[in-house]
Amino acid sequence: MVIIIHGGAGKIENFKKRKGIMAKVCELGYEILKNNGSALDAVERAVVELEDSPWFNAGTGATLSIEGEVELDAAIMSDDLRAGAVACIKEVKNPILVARKVMEETDHIILSGEGAVRFARLMGFPKYNLVTQRRKRMLEKGIKKLKEDKPLEYLPGLKKLMDKYSESEGFHLPTEKYGTVGACAIDKEGKLAAATSTGGMFMHLPGRIGDTPIIGAGNYACDSGAISCTGHGECIIKLCLAKTVCDAMKSMKAQEAINLALKLANQYNCKCGLIGIDKKGNVGFGFNTPQMLWAYIRNGKIEVE
Repeated sequence: MVIIIHGGAGKIENFKKRKGIMAKVCELGYEILKNNGSALDAVERAVVELEDSPWFNAGTGATLSIEGEVELDAAIMSDDLRAGAVACIKEVKNPILVARKVMEETDHIILSGEGAVRFARLMGFPKYNLVTQRRKRMLEKGIKKLKEDKPLEYLPGLKKLMDKYSESEGFHLPTEKYGTVGACAIDKEGKLAAATSTGGMFMHLPGRIGDTPIIGAGNYACDSGAISCTGHGECIIKLCLAKTVCDAMKSMKAQEAINLALKLANQYNCKCGLIGIDKKGNVGFGFNTPQMLWAYIRNGKIEVE
């Protein structure tokens, strides 16, 4: 039984506080595995806990778009290739729970936008306000910075579009470039699962969909392993990074496969972080950003960074 989780990559504020939260979340997920729960249940529980924390860019802590709204992406997948995802879903507290409903209750894999919201309500998920005071304060500070014409290295084309968006809707500059949460697990029966959730890129355009709900890009599980990614979603999509790692794990351990994927990412200047578990329960993690939050429990022993 193994579980590994991440809390995003980039330059991370309040790193020590978030590190403590990661340890507790990892233990909650592992408790499910110890009680004969499934890998799917374990990764879902871990991601729900991270979505409920205001300190991570997912669920309640999600960042705002340039129009001041929260749009969420999430995906969950098991090693039998069952998968479910939501993209650009609004006013739902835990998008990972809706993603699992998509997997188990529909004939589809991804629901997006208003259709995803309507499905969530049909499944009994109530309306929930995701905009926090912390994110509002970031927005207010960012408006002032944007008026100073500060560039954004990872959104170089945004400046051309700024004037087309109403300034009254607000703009903000990120203090953290990338934020996502994720979990991978293997249970007593050797079943693997992965789950990932995000509020998306800071200052993203309305309707932007990142790598998280794209099966094989930011999240993937198969009989060789399970992977969850974080980082610059557009580049992760191009590299199909999660599927690339899982394919590599057919012939190598999780850490070796992740190291190989990071070499590929570096060739394309793709800033990212990855966690994973292979079919033998070996864990792997890596990142090419300044920091990444991660924690895992294997053989009852926890490791946190």
